[in-house]
Amino acid sequence: MAVFTPVEEAEAEPFIRRFGLGPLRALTPIAEGVENTNYRLDTDQGRFVLTLFEGRTDESALPFCLGLTRHAAERGLPCARALVDGEGQSIGRLNGRPAAILNWLPGVARAELSLADQAAGGALLARLHLAAADYPAVRTNPVGPAARRALFERCSSRAAGADRRILERLAPWVAEDAPNSAAGLPQGPIHADYFPDNLLFESGAPSGLIDFYFACVDAFAYDLAIALSAWGFDAGGAPMPAALTAFQAGYESVRPLSPAERAALPDLGAVAAVRFTLTRLHDRLFHDPAALVTPKDPAPFLRRLDWWTGAALAA
Repeated sequence: MAVFTPVEEAEAEPFIRRFGLGPLRALTPIAEGVENTNYRLDTDQGRFVLTLFEGRTDESALPFCLGLTRHAAERGLPCARALVDGEGQSIGRLNGRPAAILNWLPGVARAELSLADQAAGGALLARLHLAAADYPAVRTNPVGPAARRALFERCSSRAAGADRRILERLAPWVAEDAPNSAAGLPQGPIHADYFPDNLLFESGAPSGLIDFYFACVDAFAYDLAIALSAWGFDAGGAPMPAALTAFQAGYESVRPLSPAERAALPDLGAVAAVRFTLTRLHDRLFHDPAALVTPKDPAPFLRRLDWWTGAALAA
């Protein structure tokens, strides 16, 4: 269950009151997610999401992230808007954490994705890139090259055996002189965590795009590579060629890639695989036994790295 900071109804009510939502009827933990604490709020005014932002989410980046979701929603994308209190603020504090209330989006994430779902997911990502292109705020990638090197060094301080071998495989991709495959490519605000569990479906169509808390300004093709790495492989890390093709085709039906973006995609996919291998390895090595979330296995993303580098060699 993704509840790192428990909240009782009596604690939530004064915070909720600031947003004019009426009496609290129910406060229900949301099990999905691994980064922040989420509760479903039921009030006299409807249903909402209460999010408490935990340590990995940079509080100073919240205006960028929440502003981007509002910007996308105003352009017709199925994104949540953060509510604003009587003082014009969308971010407050609750139980020692920054917190916000967002409108509830309908639908559920799909455990099994059809090829039509894959194409729809790709098309929505492209729509996001087009809609966000004129969003004026800027945030540096929080898991960019310097952050990946720092994660690598921290993991190195504790890794042994098989974990040490994982780091040996990742080392060339986090070196100071590692090439920047995104250099010169079209860029703008990206989601940067576009996994299937962050897209809700209802009546066969995407109904909610959530969890923008890694959003930043980077290459659009890098965001596509992250998404392909998330949507186009099975739970063990084996590629699903039809899914990869369907997702990219859906994306390019809205925003065709340039030749330079297409050529860079395998290396960008490798960088995405390195990022998630590192974050999962770090979470496993430094897992807090009191946390209610089980760390994810880094091995499936290491297998993605093998596929992306093989794809680069074959290109």
